[in-house]
Amino acid sequence: MTATIDPPQSRSADDGGKGLKTGALGLASSVVIGVASTAPAYSLAATLGYIVALVGLQSPSIVILAFVPILFVSIGYQQLNKREPDCGTTFTWATKAFGPKSGWMGGWGIIAADILVMASLAQVAGQYVFLLFGNHTIGDNAASGWVLLVGLIWMALMTYICYRGIEISANIQKALLSLEVIVLVIFAVTALVKVYGSNAPSTAIKPALSWFNPFHIVDLNTFAQGIILMLFIYWGWDSAVSVNEETKEREKTPGHAAVISTVLLLVTYVIVTLAAQSFAGVGVKGIGLGNPDNATDILSVVGNSVFGTTGFGAVMAKLLILLVLTSAAASTQTTILPTARTTLSMAVYKSIPNTFSKIHPRYLTPTSSTIWMGAISALLYLAMNFYSGGGLIADAVTAIGMLIAFYYGLTGFACAWYYRRELQGFKNFMLRGLIPFLGGVMLFGGLILTIVQDWKPVNSNVIWRFPFPPHWTIGWAFILGIGSTLLGVILMYATKHRYRDFFEGRTLNRDTPVLVVEDEALRVGLSLPDSEEDLVVPDEETRQRLIRVEEERGKFIK
Repeated sequence: MTATIDPPQSRSADDGGKGLKTGALGLASSVVIGVASTAPAYSLAATLGYIVALVGLQSPSIVILAFVPILFVSIGYQQLNKREPDCGTTFTWATKAFGPKSGWMGGWGIIAADILVMASLAQVAGQYVFLLFGNHTIGDNAASGWVLLVGLIWMALMTYICYRGIEISANIQKALLSLEVIVLVIFAVTALVKVYGSNAPSTAIKPALSWFNPFHIVDLNTFAQGIILMLFIYWGWDSAVSVNEETKEREKTPGHAAVISTVLLLVTYVIVTLAAQSFAGVGVKGIGLGNPDNATDILSVVGNSVFGTTGFGAVMAKLLILLVLTSAAASTQTTILPTARTTLSMAVYKSIPNTFSKIHPRYLTPTSSTIWMGAISALLYLAMNFYSGGGLIADAVTAIGMLIAFYYGLTGFACAWYYRRELQGFKNFMLRGLIPFLGGVMLFGGLILTIVQDWKPVNSNVIWRFPFPPHWTIGWAFILGIGSTLLGVILMYATKHRYRDFFEGRTLNRDTPVLVVEDEALRVGLSLPDSEEDLVVPDEETRQRLIRVEEERGKFIK
């Protein structure tokens, strides 16, 4: 016997409360969105130089070790999505596990991180348009008005694409990511062939197993800084889960896509890091990865040497520049997607203004959430571009590390606590308990280290001195990270009375059915641990509780 509860109709016959287009994405599209969101080429170009400056030849070991907490948390995402496939992800899961305040701050962490990174992505896209056409005068000036204009145009274009529909977004991502992966593979293979060839460059170093030994790193503090920095280049794969309500087999596909995305990123980063380091070395002069002049643009500098400047090589070098451009543009688009869906979910569950829950009747996308995300990001880009020559944008990228560690770590803890009574058996204990919990511990440890490091002015491009005693000098990386978190706390408490139904647990709690369409009748709280088919027939008490939940849900939707 199977016990089911038919979901009430709301908004349309095709959705269970939010109105997103269902069944639009398969596993391949979800993986593409997950990988593209991290902007592999852009992340490597902007981060690898700083990693090498910290740990030298041990960069490959840092790439691998930073993957561990990411993999652990992605498993937590997978397990939570099986039971609660809601586009609010961390917001919804943390609310159900810990309560409204934790959930609200988890949602805010996603929103703040995504808005802060948008300025950097738009700036890079703007710069690389000019570099692609050989205009280094403008392209090398990140704060140029022309770069700002092109960056804003890119931002507007990507916002419009997200507005038009998830399928259009996914198809554009497939094209951009395919180009990105192909060129990165060609770059890595060409570099390694030249390293082992008879005309290897003077900087070349053949790969060694010692590069993968983290114990060769000079001290624990340097090791921790390297790990924290590497978290940024893995960040973004959770976009594959944020589009879960638009995915076929939403309980399975998004979780699988998240784990697959992280593994693909690991393989890509290890291969490209190994190839670039082998070809260019870690010296502080010339094309060396340790040269501070190359730190912000490793791929184009090394790419010119790998491919050459004539014939087909010149074409490939230009493609590598185009690659970083499309990578940043693609990530701009896939950054808008999860933020718009997080705010959509928060609005549907009555924790922020209802305007964010509006869905386009034709495109079935979150219209207000998407437009607000693009508009606020553009305004912040304008403000940061004109302050201290745009240095705040680089500090914003550094500050994001705090927010990433916070909401990823919170999700790991939420998984372990949500399933705390269902950990019987080795598989459940590992996948739903220990592994996500350890991921949370690692990331919260990284959060503490990030706060300590970002407090030091030397780790920021722009600093601020207290105009009153004790006259501390603080870096803007710390101010932006802690400041955005405190802003979230202030907004939460300021709006707590207005959104009382949410904060008192009436619109979203452990027993609230997920507001998504189901292919079959909605199943609420009846599945066995680690079971996808068999259901427990509810007793009379459980049946009455579920009836009350449905009644509350009906009132809520109205």
